[in-house]
This record gives sequence, C-alpha cells and structure tokens, in this order.
Amino acid sequence: MFTVKTFNAISNIIRQHLDDETYTIDADAFTYDAALVRSADLHETAFPQRLLAIARAGAGYNNIPLERCAEQGIVVFNTPGANANAVKELVLCGLLLAGRQVVPAIQWLESAYANGITGLGALAEKQKKYFVGPELAGKKLGVVGLGAIGVQVANAAANGLNMDVLGYDPYMSVEAAWHLTRSVRHADTLDQIFAECDYITLHLPLKDNTRGMVNAERLAAIKPGAVLLNFARGGLVDTDALLDALACGKLARYVTDFPDDALVGKKNIITLPHLGASTPESEENCAAMAAKQLADYLEHGDIVNSVNFPACSMPRTGAWRLCILNRNITGMVGKITAVLAAEGHNIDNMLNKSRGDWACTLIDTGTEPSPACIAALEDIDGVVRVRTLGR
Repeated sequence: MFTVKTFNAISNIIRQHLDDETYTIDADAFTYDAALVRSADLHETAFPQRLLAIARAGAGYNNIPLERCAEQGIVVFNTPGANANAVKELVLCGLLLAGRQVVPAIQWLESAYANGITGLGALAEKQKKYFVGPELAGKKLGVVGLGAIGVQVANAAANGLNMDVLGYDPYMSVEAAWHLTRSVRHADTLDQIFAECDYITLHLPLKDNTRGMVNAERLAAIKPGAVLLNFARGGLVDTDALLDALACGKLARYVTDFPDDALVGKKNIITLPHLGASTPESEENCAAMAAKQLADYLEHGDIVNSVNFPACSMPRTGAWRLCILNRNITGMVGKITAVLAAEGHNIDNMLNKSRGDWACTLIDTGTEPSPACIAALEDIDGVVRVRTLGR
C-alpha cells in the first residue's frame, strides 16, 4: 500500500490510476511514498526518507526543489501537454483582444452607462469608429517555442485564422515536428521573428538562458507596431524595456497572463490573472496524467516525463525488477551488474539511461535479490536509491 500526499486540491479523476486497494490518498499525511502538487511551494518542505516521487499537475515546476529531490532519490514528474489546449484557446483570445479594440470598447460602454448616459445603442454607432482594429487573417504570427502549446497555437493560427505563421525552436522534438501543420514556416533565427512578424507569442520555459530574453536590444529590432503576447512565463520579458518600447510606440501592445504591479492598468497592456490552464478539462487532464505517471513509477519503476531524471521504461520480463537511481558516473553499470553476478542473479533484461548528472537503471531478474545484495548496491558510490519490485 502506497500513501500519496496531496499538497493542493486535486481532481478525483486520479482514482482512475490510484485505486483504493493500492493507494491511500491523504492531504494530511506526515510520512508518505509519493506526492501530488499543483501550485504549493515545496522548496522549504522537509521530505520524508521514504518519499519516492512527486508529480506536478501542470507543466511548470519552479515550485519544486529539483536538485535536492534528485540527491534524495526522489523522481519529479510534470505533465507537459495536458493543459495545452486550454492555453492555446486563451492565446487565440489574446490575439483577438490585441488586434481588435474589444477591451477599450467594453470599458467605454460600461463607463458611459455608469455615468448615466442613455441612448447607448445610437451613441455607440457614432463612437465605434474610435475602436477600429485590424483583422488577423493575412497577418504574420511568430511562435517562439514549438512544444505542445506552441504547436497547437501555430496550427490553429495557420489553419483557423488564416495567418502567415513563422515558428522558431532550435530544440524542437521530432514528436512536435510530426504534429506541426505543413503551412507553418520555419524561422532561421529569433531575430527573424522579431523583425518580420506583426504578432509574436512566447511559448518556452523560464530558465537562466531565457530569463529576460525579450530585452531592450530585441525590442529595438522588433517590427514597428508589432504586438507581443506572453502566456508562458512573466520573467521572459524585461519589464523596463517593455514599458520603454510601448512608450515610444515601437511596440503597439502587450498581452500577458502574468500580472505585475508595473503592468496592470498601463496603456496598451492587457493583463490576465494567470488563466491559461484554468479550465476544468485542463485540471482533470493534468491530474490524470500526473497520477498515471506516479503509478507507473511506483509499481514498475518506469519514468516518463521526469524533470530531474531521464526517461527510462521497459516491459516487465522477469519476476523481479530493480530500479536504481544514481549519479551519472563512468563504470556504474559494471559495478551494479558485478554485485548481482556475485549473488548468482541472471539478468533477463536491462535498460540504462542518463540525463545530465543523473541516471536510472532498470534490471529484470528471475530471482529476488537478498537484503545483503540490496545493501551492497546501496553502498556503491553515487547510488541514491535502490528499489525492488515484485510481479
């Protein structure tokens, strides 16, 4: 029986993967084998020694101490793509709000009504000329980052809105490429996106090399009158440089899902209260995906969509499975197999994967390793976790 602690309210759909016979779900658990989290900050949380995995029901994982988890042998998962459709729809809404003067028009009507002005229908016919905005069809959209969300935005804009779409992602995966519509053209550089596009939308993670990437230099080179949309992470855009670009008219409008005191209420800025994944469908998709990934790891040692350990999964072929997490050190596999050979275990199947400083090894055997064998594996320098899983 595994105990799973929930740090936030999580949809009951998790029960499709975490059944009552195998799992206890407890929001108040003091010690636990796995954790489900959404927005709770775990950086100052002391984890129990038995904690094996944390699943974040969402794509971002800035609220989880990845390196500390790796050192303690805790696999951290996220759910990329589970909320992609929800974010895509809000980005399309942002494109429409940025192009057409919808928000100012609504604000004018509400203000007129609040001030006791009557005959608004007739008055609106005279005033609507002040809220003219361009159509999106035929305009050029630059999509920076072609992951699950970026691909959906690019496809919808090209096929549904008849926009001319340029995509830029030097690290685009093969899977993402398969899903990208043929009408989306590839930009050679990020500079090309900023120089040519009428609308630019950001869809990439916040890392050391992307923080403040939309800076004064990049905004100075932007196509005059362009619109920038940011539904990815607030820190991607340098706020001071953004405000300067808006003030001088170089940038026409900024639409973001990340409100900030320096942005809210400013002219030509539309801020939303981080609504990207705030749909019941998205929350259920993320919860279900997170729960399935936990179950696969806890029951079989399979790792899919981890953000601190490599992807590592294989079909079960033996009566017993060893799941070993270790530092990515030369000769590690040889040391592991030598310990098993010394106790006479025959390896039915084995898979070793590495990612940066960390690695995972799955080994199927026909016989159960003894406690002494497990202890010897744990004593290998660099090994942080050894688990034995029966059929």
